[in-house]
Amino acid sequence: MQDIQLHYSGTLHLIESDPSDGAGGLPPTAAKHFLSDWRAGLISLAGHNFDSTELSLAVRFWRGVGSEFLSRVCHLPPFKVDLKVETPTTAEVGHWLLSAPPMAGGEYLRDGTLLLLWEQLNQWTLEQLREEGYLEGFLLRWAPAWQRVGQVTFHLAQNKKDAARPFAFMATFTTGLGADGKDKYLPLQQALQLYSGKKNRAALSKLLTPIHEAASGSPWVAEMVESGAIYRPAAWTAQQAHNFLLSITNLEESGLMVRIPDWWKKRPKARVQVQIDQQKASLLGADSLLQLNVGVMLGGHELNPTEIARLLQEEDKLVLFKGQWVEVDHHKLQKVLDHWNAVADSLEGGELNFQEGLRLLAGTSADLKEDAELDVDWSEVIAGKNLRKLLDRLRNPDGEKLPPIEAGLKKVLRPYQQHGVSWLHLLTELGLGACLADDMGLGKTLQVLALLTAGQKRPGESSSLLVVPASLLGNWKAEAEKFAPGLKLQFLHSSMTSRQQMDEIADDPENALDQTDLVVTTYSMTHRLDWLKEQHWRMVILDEAQAIKNHGTRQSRAVRKMKASARVALTGTPVENRLGDLWSLFDFLNPGLLGSATVFKKFIQSLEDSGFEPLRRLIGPYILRRLKTDRKVITDLPDKIETVRYCQLSKQQVTLYKKVVRELKRGLEAVDEGIERRGLVLQTLTRLKQVCNHPSQLVGNQEYQPQHSGKFVRIQEICSELAERQEKVLVFTQYRDVIPYLEEHLARVFGRPGLVLHGGTRPNQRTKLVEAFQKQDGPPFFVISLRAGGTGLNLTQASHVIHFDRWWNPAVENQATDRAFRIGQTQNVLVHKFVTAGTVEEKIDQMINEKQQLSNKVLGGEEIKLTELSDDELLALVQLDVTGL
Repeated sequence: MQDIQLHYSGTLHLIESDPSDGAGGLPPTAAKHFLSDWRAGLISLAGHNFDSTELSLAVRFWRGVGSEFLSRVCHLPPFKVDLKVETPTTAEVGHWLLSAPPMAGGEYLRDGTLLLLWEQLNQWTLEQLREEGYLEGFLLRWAPAWQRVGQVTFHLAQNKKDAARPFAFMATFTTGLGADGKDKYLPLQQALQLYSGKKNRAALSKLLTPIHEAASGSPWVAEMVESGAIYRPAAWTAQQAHNFLLSITNLEESGLMVRIPDWWKKRPKARVQVQIDQQKASLLGADSLLQLNVGVMLGGHELNPTEIARLLQEEDKLVLFKGQWVEVDHHKLQKVLDHWNAVADSLEGGELNFQEGLRLLAGTSADLKEDAELDVDWSEVIAGKNLRKLLDRLRNPDGEKLPPIEAGLKKVLRPYQQHGVSWLHLLTELGLGACLADDMGLGKTLQVLALLTAGQKRPGESSSLLVVPASLLGNWKAEAEKFAPGLKLQFLHSSMTSRQQMDEIADDPENALDQTDLVVTTYSMTHRLDWLKEQHWRMVILDEAQAIKNHGTRQSRAVRKMKASARVALTGTPVENRLGDLWSLFDFLNPGLLGSATVFKKFIQSLEDSGFEPLRRLIGPYILRRLKTDRKVITDLPDKIETVRYCQLSKQQVTLYKKVVRELKRGLEAVDEGIERRGLVLQTLTRLKQVCNHPSQLVGNQEYQPQHSGKFVRIQEICSELAERQEKVLVFTQYRDVIPYLEEHLARVFGRPGLVLHGGTRPNQRTKLVEAFQKQDGPPFFVISLRAGGTGLNLTQASHVIHFDRWWNPAVENQATDRAFRIGQTQNVLVHKFVTAGTVEEKIDQMINEKQQLSNKVLGGEEIKLTELSDDELLALVQLDVTGL
C-alpha cells in the first residue's frame, strides 16, 4: 500500500506503507497523477469524492492541506487565470504543524517547508488554469467534487434601525463583471426574470444548484427555498443570523459566496478560562505543585459573577452585550463551567503536579484517560505568568530567553550549540528529561560535553552515566580528551577496562567512582551490570537513544530502571514520527508523562480524528531538533553534491552477468514459491552485485586485474585526478572480501598506502585509524565496509565519497556519506555513486530516484523487496541491457 512522504525540499513522494498499520492505498487516480507530478497527485487526492477512513493518517493530513488549497482556488474569479491562491496565515500554518500526525518526513514539517509546498501548488495551478482557460474547466478536470464559489452570494448585514430584528439577509447573483471591472450583483429575484422561458431553464437550474445543495445541509436554507423567501430581502432576528453564521462552511462548500460583517471573524466569545500556574515565582520543576483557577473571560476581560449569571440566562446564541455582539451558548458554557469547577474541587489542597498541569495545557485530561467531551470552543486552558515564562524558554531556546552557560571546553561553541547547551542545562536543573534530536553532524556529543563541564561534579555528588552503542566508545573517548580534558571518565567495557577493575568498581561503586565525572558503558552492559540500576546518578545520558525504542528488550527495560536526578537522550532520528519509539523514549525521559503503554495507545487512538496537537504540545517542551540543512541553524556546513557515475561492464563481466541471469531463469522454473525461491533470488542478486564489482569477486580466483572491471577503471580515473589535487576520499563497499584489492589498487593510484576498516577491526584500532586519517598529512584514502562505517566515525578530512557498490537503501548510504558531510567540514563534499550501466544496479537506481510504478511494488519504505516480484518482473529487472559487447 502507498503512503505520502514529505521531502525537505517541500515536495511530496509516494512510498510503500507498513501493511501492519491497516491503512489502504491511495485512490488509483491520485496514485497515477503522483507518479507524474506530486502536485497533480495532491490536487487529485483532494478533488475527488471517496471514503477516506481507510487511508493512512499522513494521507488524510495531506488531503486536508489539498482541500484547503482547493477551497481557496474555488474563490478565485472565474475568468481570471493569472491570480494566485491566497497564502495561509501564520496561525493557519501553525495549526497544521501542531495537528499533523506522525508521518514519513515529518521532521521537515516546518513553516518554511509548508509555504514552499503551497507556492509550488500555486505555480502548478496557474499553469493548469492558463491551459484550461477558465476556472470551471480546471475543476472539472482535476477536482470534480468541488464547485466554483461566487455566482450566487448570501449577504448578512446589521439592521440597526430594528432592535427586534437587528440583521438583514439578501441573496444576489452575478453574471459577470460590470463596467468598473468588479463583479456586478443583482437581487436573486431578477434571475427568475432574466432566465425566464424554456430555453433558459437549464441556465437557471445551474445558477440555483448551489442553493439546493446548501439546503441539504442547512435546514433554514431549505425552509427559505420551499417558501420562496430566498428570493426576497428579509429582516432577521439574532438567532436567525447565528444560524446563518454557523452554516458558512456548508454554504461555501456548496458553491455559494458569503459576505458577512467584519466583526464575526474577530467576535468576542464568552469562554471558561482555566489558568495553571505556581503562585510564587520560585524555580519551577518536575516536583512543582501547580494551582488551577477557573473564570469566565470575554474579549480579554474576566467577568464578575453578576455578568456571568446574565450571560447564562440568555436564550439567544448571539446577544448584544456591553455594546457589542457576543456569541454565547448558555448550555455549553454552563456544562464547561461545571466541569472545571468539579476538577478544581477534586484537587487535594487545590494543587496538581507538574505533569498533570502540562497535560491539561496540552489539551487533554490530567491522567490521559478521561474523555471530558468538552467543546473546546467554549473553554481554554492557559499557563499563568510564571509557568508561561518557563515554557517559552523551553520551546524557544534560540533567542535571548536562555542565559549562556559557561562551559569548560577547549572549543568555542557555535551559537546554535550554545543555545542547545543552555536548553539542556535548564531542563536538567529542573529535573526534566531532555531529548536533543539534532541532525547527525551538528555536534550532539560536543553539546553534552559542554553541559557536563558547565556543571562539573562537586565533592559528594554522584557521577553521571552515559550509555552508548559499543561502536561509539572510541568516539566519546576521543572527543572528551580533545574538547573536555578536565572531565574524568571511567569506561565499563571489556575493550577499555579489565574485568578485574570492573569487578572492583562493582564491589564498592561509591568509593571507586568518587573522583569520576562520567561513567561510560554500552547498552549491552546495562542488563549485565545490575549494580548500575542501584546507583542514583546525577544524570543518565543515552546516545543513539533509538536503541531503546523497543520497550520490551532487556536493554530498554534496564535503562528505563536507572535512577537519576536528570535524564538526557541524544538521537538523530525524528522520534515524533514513530509513536511506539516515542513512548519508550519518554518512559525513560519523563516516566509517567505519557502514561502506561496501554493508556498511551488509547490516547493516540483518540487523536486520530481530532488531530495530534495535544500530543505535540505535551512532548514539545522536551525535544530540541535542528536540521543541518537549515541555514538559520548552521551556515558553515557546505553543500553535499551527489552524482551517479556510470561504469561500463568489461567483456568478462558481461559474460558472467549473462550466465548468472540464465541460471536464475532455470532456477525459477525448478523451485516452488516460498523460502527456497526467496533464497534463490537473494543469492542471485548477491552474485550479480559481485559481478558488477569485479569478476574475480564471484569466481574467487583472487586475480583482480583492474582492466577486467568497469568500476576499477572508473575509480582509477577519478582518484588519479584526486591524487594530483591532494584531496582525500572515502570509499564504501558492503563486501569485506573486495577491500584488500581496492586498497592495493588505490595505493598504486595515489602512490602511497591508505587505510581500511571492516567488521573485524578492533574498537581501539578504529580510533587510531580515524586519528591517522584526520591528520592533514595522513593517508589519502580510507576503504570502509558499509556496515562497519555506518556510525561513530568523524572523517571530515575527506572531500569526496565513493559508494563503490550500492546498498539499495538510501538511508544506509546517506548515513555512510555523513561520515564526511558533517560539522567541521570546510570543503564541498562530492558523492560519487557507482552504477554499472544496463544492469540491475541501474534499474534499481532509477526506481529509487524516479519512484516509477514498479518501484511502488519493490520499495517498502526504504528497503528493497525484490523477492516479492513475479518471475517475469524479476527477469526483466535483472536482464542485461548493453550493446557492443
